Amino acid sequence: MIQFLVVACFVVLGRPRISYPIFAQQNYASPREANGRIVCANCHLAQKPVELKIPQAVLPNTVFERLVSIPYDLSVKQVGRNGKRRELNVGAVLMLPQGFQIADQDRAPKSSAKGVYFQPYSAERKNIIVVGPVPGKTNQTLTFPVITPTKETSFLKFSVYLGGNRGRGQVYPDGSKSNNNVFTFSSRGKVREIEKKSGKGGFQISLETADGKVVKEEIPPGPELIVKVGDIVSADQAITNNPNVGGFGQAEGEIVLQDPRRIQRLLIFFLAVLLTQVSLVLKKKQFEKIQLATINFLCSPFFPTWDF
Repeated sequence: MIQFLVVACFVVLGRPRISYPIFAQQNYASPREANGRIVCANCHLAQKPVELKIPQAVLPNTVFERLVSIPYDLSVKQVGRNGKRRELNVGAVLMLPQGFQIADQDRAPKSSAKGVYFQPYSAERKNIIVVGPVPGKTNQTLTFPVITPTKETSFLKFSVYLGGNRGRGQVYPDGSKSNNNVFTFSSRGKVREIEKKSGKGGFQISLETADGKVVKEEIPPGPELIVKVGDIVSADQAITNNPNVGGFGQAEGEIVLQDPRRIQRLLIFFLAVLLTQVSLVLKKKQFEKIQLATINFLCSPFFPTWDF
């Protein structure tokens, strides 16, 4: 019974947390477009920095960690769908080389993020890892435990791509705007009335145009109004402030899948070069001693000289 309740809570409470990456997973076969942009940038329009730390080279069938940093000011709050202020969430998509994937729990290092659920982008693309949204307050740095392929014929340098986000997006997949946006007037006119909506909240603004028509502007809950009754406004002028405090960023790096035999051969080569250099130095010292002895013998008074 307890196991059933745990699973039920995970399904019910966990669904909102994983809903946002599903937008990309359902609409794009790959999260990286041909121009290099990761598709999360289609909904998260603001740009913010992210950082990717990876080792320079790894060996096959080994587990290593990739650190993803998504920094932001912890004092800021984002606008929720209901208009209330709340803590920011963070999320990331990590595109690994083919054959790489997230490590199992029994092989993952203990330093990996606890309570963070890593999921593959799709059944066909297990090398692309998605995480989040998760609370940003405790997950500004995400640790991805990655396992390298057991059999890989191409021991080459591969590219790794990262997309990291904090906060909500400005556009939904259907093209509609979220309340995490700046709202503008559709036409020029004079603000006649500002009516606060009951229930879900928000505002309805009545705008009288120059020809006497009344245009209604709907503002969802969350953004703050920066206009008042009697203001003369123009088309595309801002009605609200910009409530967005998050943003999306991209980073990339390179990693080498190293062949252990290549390292062994390289060490043997270095050892051979070292021994050769040492033997040459010793041989040179021996030759110098022979030369010095010969010169001393020729210059000695006992050496016979011939006078022709």
